[in-house]
Amino acid sequence: MLERPTKLVSYRFDQLADQINDRVMPDEADVDRYVGLEHLDPDSLRIRRWGDTSEVESTKLLFKPGDIIFGKRRVYQRKVAVADFEGICSAHAMVLRAKPETVLPEFLPFFMQSDLFMERALSISVGSLSPSINWKALAKEEFLLPPIQEQARALDLMRAMQANVDALVAQADAAQTVFYSAVDDVFGRSASREGYRVASLKSLSTKIVDGVHHTPKYVESGIPFLTVENLTRGSGIDFSDTRFVTKEDHLSFISRAHPEKGDVLISKDGTLGVSRVIETETDFSIFVSVALVKPKRDLLDPWFLRFYFESSLFKRHIASRVSGSALKHIHLIDLRESPIPLLSINEQKEASRNIARIHSAMLNAEARVKEAQALYMRGLAAIAEGV
Repeated sequence: MLERPTKLVSYRFDQLADQINDRVMPDEADVDRYVGLEHLDPDSLRIRRWGDTSEVESTKLLFKPGDIIFGKRRVYQRKVAVADFEGICSAHAMVLRAKPETVLPEFLPFFMQSDLFMERALSISVGSLSPSINWKALAKEEFLLPPIQEQARALDLMRAMQANVDALVAQADAAQTVFYSAVDDVFGRSASREGYRVASLKSLSTKIVDGVHHTPKYVESGIPFLTVENLTRGSGIDFSDTRFVTKEDHLSFISRAHPEKGDVLISKDGTLGVSRVIETETDFSIFVSVALVKPKRDLLDPWFLRFYFESSLFKRHIASRVSGSALKHIHLIDLRESPIPLLSINEQKEASRNIARIHSAMLNAEARVKEAQALYMRGLAAIAEGV
């Protein structure tokens, strides 16, 4: 990928960058944009969103174009970005400015994205609940870097890889927009039809329950026991890295919730609203964080229900049932009362087929992003190791 440099030079991190500690109150900052850690995407140097300075209080850090914003809290989230505008950021970040006499300013953020740097930063983090690093500890850490000329060659490669990732991310974002527009078109259009009627989910299902309410005794092999993680690791139900329960426990658990092919699962705790149609004959049990819906097949198509759970209609219904703090759970009573448009079963199946094609295109676009990101990470590893 890159020619091995003739010589790597060891630098303390404070020889590579200065910490910029210009503190200011938001209402006194002569800038409009605020960047919190929530605005930074893991493994992305781009700042794609931000808040307004009027929305925040307490002391923040000023940054300028070209400065590096590094999330010093929960380093494992891998948040490093380069500012292309002036603003203020969270005090849970460090603002760093490269020293051009030792490192190319454009090269340093790529190096900081590497596993080598992130693992070192994590190793010097302190605190258990919310580990963080301080400048004094980071400043004295030593890193091997190639000479400036070879940094420039590596930089050309990483810029090209980054541009490829950014282009594919834009395509995936566009595909996602098309998908959600198609979903809301179906359910929104249904709601605007003359004589529009809805039915509660419970009236279109034979059963809506959640899984076992206690942590079972796990065994090395047996019947798979699924949690929310099995729904969120891919586009379907992921049976890899699964825990197991005994057949006896499984038989006890399915007396309440018996997942079968054609049923629909939806996460009700943790990552909310992730739904999957069961397409396998494999026996498994589910935890309390997952709800099981058994649709009446002559009234409700499983895939129509699956895509309904992606719709604004469903999300507004669930959001309307909570007040105050952020939504943390989907309650079974609210799930059972979810309003489903009463389309004929044939209309449901046709709509599901059309949305499924768009959904497949979205998943393909996301897969291309993951492939490009994997190549990008290999490139970061190469420059960090001087290969």
